[in-house]
Amino acid sequence: MGLSLLNNISSLEADNQLNQTSASLQNVLVQLSSGSRLNSGADDPAGLSIADSLQANVDVLNQASNNANTGIGLLQTADGSLSQVTNLLDRAVTIATEAANGGLTTSQSAALDNEYQSIQAEITQIGGQTTFNGSSVFTASTTSIFLGSTADSIGVTIGTLSATTLALDGTDLTSASDAATALTAINTAVATVAQDRGTIGASLNRLTAAQDVISNQVTNVTAAENLITSANIPEDVTQESQLSVLEQTGISALSQANDASQNILRLFQ
Repeated sequence: MGLSLLNNISSLEADNQLNQTSASLQNVLVQLSSGSRLNSGADDPAGLSIADSLQANVDVLNQASNNANTGIGLLQTADGSLSQVTNLLDRAVTIATEAANGGLTTSQSAALDNEYQSIQAEITQIGGQTTFNGSSVFTASTTSIFLGSTADSIGVTIGTLSATTLALDGTDLTSASDAATALTAINTAVATVAQDRGTIGASLNRLTAAQDVISNQVTNVTAAENLITSANIPEDVTQESQLSVLEQTGISALSQANDASQNILRLFQ
């Protein structure tokens, strides 16, 4: 190539190549420092779009898992309260059986009935005062647990709870015959509570199973996103070493190309 006074083509070419090398080195250094190969939309537009979509999917799944936890907490609260009601009813069975036996004095029957009425009041109290996240639990309303889509939602219904709903209201232990009647009602109430707890248990199992599925989905989707976004560290380290050398040789080549223009001056000597 001849010497040119107007343009130093070698210098321009060396400068252009050095700029490309520096840009590539900068990109590799960003990947190494961030651990991600997608640090801007220009790195891989299609890959970034897929990764963002996968991340949005993970966010939905994580919230669905939180929703399932909320539902599980609600059901566990209801089950805990019903467990206490079961204990109260077990005690009611005991004293009703005792009151149904002949030979008790009036004061003894009155004492047993007083305890029985207290049990009824406590059951009603539990039904009215049990709350979860500031809301009453035993309302007979359906709570929809959203697990990512309407099709995946699980409806949870917890019935009302009181001495009246268990058909205990109005029963007493003031006489042997009344106690026998009350005992029948109490046994029915025990069966009702057991059935309610069974229904709650089934819903708990369903939500727990759904949460397990969601956890597996989060793992799989996160792994897929990781394959797209994560930098290949060994490969980047190799490229960084190669590009660093190329940058140094490029600087040297540019310097020599600039010095070559000085040869024109020697022609005038």
